[in-house]
Amino acid sequence: MHTPAALSGNGPTDFPGILRHHGLAPQPPAHTPVTGHHSPVTPTHATTILAFKFADGVLVAGDRRATAGNVIMYDRADKVLEIDRHSLMAIAGVPATAWEMARVLEHSFHFFRRTQLAEMSLEGKVRALSKLLRDNLGLVLQGVGVVVPIFATFDTAAGIPRVYFYDPMGAQFEAADFAATGSGSPAVRAVLHHENTYARKPLRKLKAPEAVLLALRALDTAAESDSATGGVDRRARVFPIVKLITRKGIETLPESKLARLYKANLAD
Repeated sequence: MHTPAALSGNGPTDFPGILRHHGLAPQPPAHTPVTGHHSPVTPTHATTILAFKFADGVLVAGDRRATAGNVIMYDRADKVLEIDRHSLMAIAGVPATAWEMARVLEHSFHFFRRTQLAEMSLEGKVRALSKLLRDNLGLVLQGVGVVVPIFATFDTAAGIPRVYFYDPMGAQFEAADFAATGSGSPAVRAVLHHENTYARKPLRKLKAPEAVLLALRALDTAAESDSATGGVDRRARVFPIVKLITRKGIETLPESKLARLYKANLAD
């Protein structure tokens, strides 16, 4: 009986490598920058995302706006994607590339779990996303596939939440308390820093409702100065995506709950 190369020790053992080995996925593009002209394609970009640790775990949120140049392409984009029961990937950058990375990452974790009969280690999960970003470097250099994600998870082995952010080349950094990326991130970081340093309670002491209100306020603040950030659309009743990761797993807050919290505490 023929044994696949991936299982006989003669081929790659990681999920993306197996796909490429059997011709089921494109090879990483050559790392060659475009010179002499610019691509006529205006890629769609998704911004802004944030994550911070609160009393029970990690909150991850993203506004809903996707833009192409100065055009609003979509106002209901999902930028916070579930990878497994305790892990989320939030995306800033080109959604077409980021969503594909999220799908490959999800299948990689599932493939490892099915073949090794165990969960992939936290270090393995974090580095798997780094590898996908490095494989995307060719598109980054051409200016058409930049992705700057945040990876958040609850480390069940250690019993603590963790937040990682990346640069477009795949370098990973662990955030002590919070992270934000995307065009509206400077305003978001300012709000989170002020709350963490000067407010009555630091981020890690906030209960879930307080953390959600802070996320809404931060994204709304970013929308005031960054046209690519949607914030809270009061007229269309479009609210950011907000998800919580705790020891129990991932909870997605429905828009009805976000609307009630916003109306009771932040609305004019």
